[in-house]
Amino acid sequence: MDKLFERSRARVAEVSTGYVRRIHDEIAWDDRLVAIVGARGVGKTTLVLQHIKLYDTPSTSLYVTADDLWFTSHTLVELADTFYKNGGRTLYIDEVHRYTNWSVELKNIYDTYSQLKVVYTGSSILDIRRGGADLSRRQLEYTMYGLSFREYLLLAHGIEMPVYTLDDVLAHRVDFPTREYRPIALFKEYMQGGYYPFFGQRDSHTRLQQIVNQVLEVDIPKYAELTLTTIEKLKRLMYIIAQSVPFKPNYSKLGRDLECHRTSVSDLVLLLDKSHMVQILRDDSFGVSALGKVDKVYLGNTHLAYALSDTVPDVGNLRETVFLTSVRPIYDVMSSSVADFKIGKYTFEVGGKNKKQKQIQGVDNAFVVKDDIEYGYQNVIPLWALGFLY
Repeated sequence: MDKLFERSRARVAEVSTGYVRRIHDEIAWDDRLVAIVGARGVGKTTLVLQHIKLYDTPSTSLYVTADDLWFTSHTLVELADTFYKNGGRTLYIDEVHRYTNWSVELKNIYDTYSQLKVVYTGSSILDIRRGGADLSRRQLEYTMYGLSFREYLLLAHGIEMPVYTLDDVLAHRVDFPTREYRPIALFKEYMQGGYYPFFGQRDSHTRLQQIVNQVLEVDIPKYAELTLTTIEKLKRLMYIIAQSVPFKPNYSKLGRDLECHRTSVSDLVLLLDKSHMVQILRDDSFGVSALGKVDKVYLGNTHLAYALSDTVPDVGNLRETVFLTSVRPIYDVMSSSVADFKIGKYTFEVGGKNKKQKQIQGVDNAFVVKDDIEYGYQNVIPLWALGFLY
């Protein structure tokens, strides 16, 4: 166990605390069981290490990764027992989805060691109600997303902006320093590669492709217990979606193309959505977005579009995709029967600077969201302005 402490201290010492993401202050770190889930590469590990470095006590905290070789001959329960009996108070477990019996053992730890706090990170595909233990009543769960345009501006250019609500955006209250910076150029820069915190690195494109491969070949298959044959179908499905988004799913046709039943195709699409590789947009047929019929499928973010598309991504698709990734972390988004999107009472049509009002004429609380404009007016909103919601 001494080696675990050595590795923990080394990882904490190496992490930079120059910028800590806003979600840090939203997490109740003192709760007994905290889950931080999200897609690969969005910065969950960095956030946990930063918290330890800034706010925890090294002598009573321990950071481990669930795929550490130590766990080939030991269990999480063993670790918690030894750690607690030696004065440990907070155990941080990274990438818990790599540990086979994680939910049952976390439940046992929670029920046995009432003075021990556990914080763990995991893939967004994890279902805390699935498997041998339901942790939903025991833990607080937080979902972490990639960088917003606001966060990217601060990290990449030192431009500090506040968080705005959707009502602020619709009322044109976003105060961007346009005298010094051009929001259109910066927003295009963000769409091409600013969603992941490793933007700007020379190998960022390769790293993103590795993340996609890990999700498709390791994370989803392990979670869903997929066979090698099904893994290949999953990868083919991801490729099909990447080349034709926004994708209106025809499960019967896809089933024929992938040589599997339409229900299996639907299940694979749902897994891709849970992993944040794609975003499912449902209609409002049941009034609640989670229950409606799948209307369209988008890629998880615009950075993925540039990485996975065989050609230059379609600009219309990029606009709709970045609308979703900007808004969905905060608000429920559904498809609209008359326009592109619906959020509560609001309807949105997304397009370029020449987009007309025709599709939303006569619709109450309807807005045109335009790319390539610096300022909004009346019911016309600049697309970049939606990047300040978190």
